Amino acid sequence: MNTKKHIGFIAMSGVRAHNPELTALGLTLPGFVDRNKIIASLPSLGLLTLAGLTPERFHISYHEIADLKTLPELPVDFDLVAISTFTAQFYEACAVADYYRAMGIPVVMGGITVTSLREQAQAHCTSVVIGEGELLWPELLADFERGALKPFYVTYREFDLAAAPLPRFDLLDSEKYNRLTVQTSRGCPHQCEFCASSILLTPHYKVKPVEKVIAEIRAIKQLWAKPFIEFADDNSFVHREHYKRLLRELATEQVRWFTEADMRVAEDDELLALIRDSGCQQILIGLESPRRTSLYGVELKNNWKLRQQDYYLAAIEKIQSYGITVNGCFILGLDGDTRDVFGDVLDFVRRSGLYEVQITFMTAFPGTPLYARLQQERRILRDQAWELCTLFDINFQPKNMSVTELQNGFLGLAKQLYSAQETRGRRTNFKRRLKTSPHFGRHACHEESVLAA
Repeated sequence: MNTKKHIGFIAMSGVRAHNPELTALGLTLPGFVDRNKIIASLPSLGLLTLAGLTPERFHISYHEIADLKTLPELPVDFDLVAISTFTAQFYEACAVADYYRAMGIPVVMGGITVTSLREQAQAHCTSVVIGEGELLWPELLADFERGALKPFYVTYREFDLAAAPLPRFDLLDSEKYNRLTVQTSRGCPHQCEFCASSILLTPHYKVKPVEKVIAEIRAIKQLWAKPFIEFADDNSFVHREHYKRLLRELATEQVRWFTEADMRVAEDDELLALIRDSGCQQILIGLESPRRTSLYGVELKNNWKLRQQDYYLAAIEKIQSYGITVNGCFILGLDGDTRDVFGDVLDFVRRSGLYEVQITFMTAFPGTPLYARLQQERRILRDQAWELCTLFDINFQPKNMSVTELQNGFLGLAKQLYSAQETRGRRTNFKRRLKTSPHFGRHACHEESVLAA
């Protein structure tokens, strides 16, 4: 008989837009649905990391809520439940927490969203973890064993990624995922008004030691012979020399990978060559807008992206000349946007030669400076409507157009950008340009995988 206390880690998964027209588009347009599938198929790295910190005296299991929903009822063979959620599923997470508390099972909630909505979350769970969970999990487990869980766990220290545990990738059914995540850094040097990423958990940019990252990748390879890795970073390559060391090690691991970065990656030819040779398939870059008026004020510090806008086209061309595809991300509904912005984005995408493109609505997430400002300006459409924080639903009043104009313009742009003709044209142009690029073809495996994409 197993007498170990059972901790169930439950990840809220399966976020989808509420907009029925956009959902319908996602079912038919390849570029749009591909990204939706990728987002939905990522496990919760935060929960797997806490699982890696959990002593062997506990029995642990990992579950996606989408899988549990297929059962007649949620399982109750847990002694403690830990829940992580996207903002859009916050209320569903609260309902799951209510269910387990009604069964007499203590519930812990944490993560970026819960940190921002701590009081609201605490009304539904036993304990709320505020900030970086690695610092608080051992204390929480000790209190749990004593039967003395506190309502809030808060730390004012900052977690050192050199102490990061190996996430429990072995808890996953790798057949269910098209990629697994590894975090190589936390934070971002930019302070974008709309950003709801790890900068809400840590004020400083920090990197994980190279040997730790490689150990995680090798652990994944034990489960998945040829994995596709997504670096769960807000902004990779900020500390270039560190990343050059990592990329040299990564090149020997024979994995394909994806990450997010900013335009500065185009400044360093050595870095780009290392990215190419280490198996990178794509870098996602937040361009936000092709319009200078729309970029003004996006960052709270120094309008860095506005100052980079003149170099957008050259930077995209440079990065892609190495065989590294760029996924250019644009935000629609910025304060500088007018009804002309949709045509401007389409024109820029065509001129730039971007391999892939992602469009989202500007979204006011809880805890962000953007939400606070729009709330003060009385432009939040419905207060605490967190279910609309999908990036594909509108939760605010645009400044220079109506909600209907923003929604219709977005839908029209999506139909054009993700049409079979436009998507095929982007792929074809990218491959054609590579054939004459002096920076491509030096790494045979990479050449074969990119041209086959």
